[in-house]
Amino acid sequence: MEQNSNSAQRLDVIVAGDEGSTRLDRVLALRLSGLSRSRLKALILAGQVSIKNVSINSATVKSAPVRDPAYHVAAGDTITIDVPEAIDPEPKGEDIALDIVYEDDDIIVIDKPRGLVVHPAAGHETGTLVNALIAHCGASLSGIGGVRRPGIVHRLDKDTTGLMVAAKNDRAHQSLTEQFADHGRTGAMRRGYLAFVWGTPNRQRGTIDAPIDRHPFAREKMAVRDSGREAVTHWEVQESFNGRDGKPVAALLACQLETGRTHQIRVHLAHIGHPLLGDAVYGPHFKTKASHLGPQSQAALTALDRQALHAYLLALEHPKTGAILEWISDLPADLTRLRESLRAAL
Repeated sequence: MEQNSNSAQRLDVIVAGDEGSTRLDRVLALRLSGLSRSRLKALILAGQVSIKNVSINSATVKSAPVRDPAYHVAAGDTITIDVPEAIDPEPKGEDIALDIVYEDDDIIVIDKPRGLVVHPAAGHETGTLVNALIAHCGASLSGIGGVRRPGIVHRLDKDTTGLMVAAKNDRAHQSLTEQFADHGRTGAMRRGYLAFVWGTPNRQRGTIDAPIDRHPFAREKMAVRDSGREAVTHWEVQESFNGRDGKPVAALLACQLETGRTHQIRVHLAHIGHPLLGDAVYGPHFKTKASHLGPQSQAALTALDRQALHAYLLALEHPKTGAILEWISDLPADLTRLRESLRAAL
């Protein structure tokens, strides 16, 4: 039984007794895959779920609301769920152009440009990816958590370009959330990034396993700290670039995440002494390195005016069909110009 509609619905579930648990919330999660567990819990707590019990002598007891997610149901019980119509979202939709690489009834994948903030926040209340998705998807958003909104399960920094996926309904949102939490340890989820860094690592590939937490003094920054949460980044050198003197000055790395911490790649690469080109937050002390670049490379880096990071690879299991989907995004124009100028070493 599925619930993916925007309109109000009344759903009935008869407990079979073979659900593996007698808890109300777990039985409903198993039987109603179209509603997320958090959404079901909210409906229970709001008194939108009632149960008609079956006694030993088969006489029925009047249906009554149950507000306890841990309530134990019995085989033969009839559970009625009143799902209210999804309310309009805050913020509102805005007509913002999107580069859509894939879309169906469950998910949408976009190639995010530089400068686009993902979520509304202080200082960015409008003009975000969420505003754009609300306008683009319209009625196809089926009320995640009771609100017609896209399910954002991961983010890219404002000036990081590349592939992002969003869910259109509760079922897809729950699946993607679980896949991103797993980070490909047991499933198909993969996220790959291309990063232009200062210097060239002394080996072909490596792994950075260093916990990340808020910076102790600069609250807008993150930092490697023992008090932080686990963070693991795998990297491999794709290309190295020499400066005007013929010595290595920069490199292109392919990175894959095993965790998803704020600014993870930027923090980790700076931590091992190879911050991103153009990263004013985590690589300001490397500005003098630009003097080793040729004039074309210096001009391309100045024009870039952002961290040189692109989310080029996204692979996941489709929430409904189970098919393994993969997308590749080419470097955007500004990073392509940077790479070509670095190759020329002029």
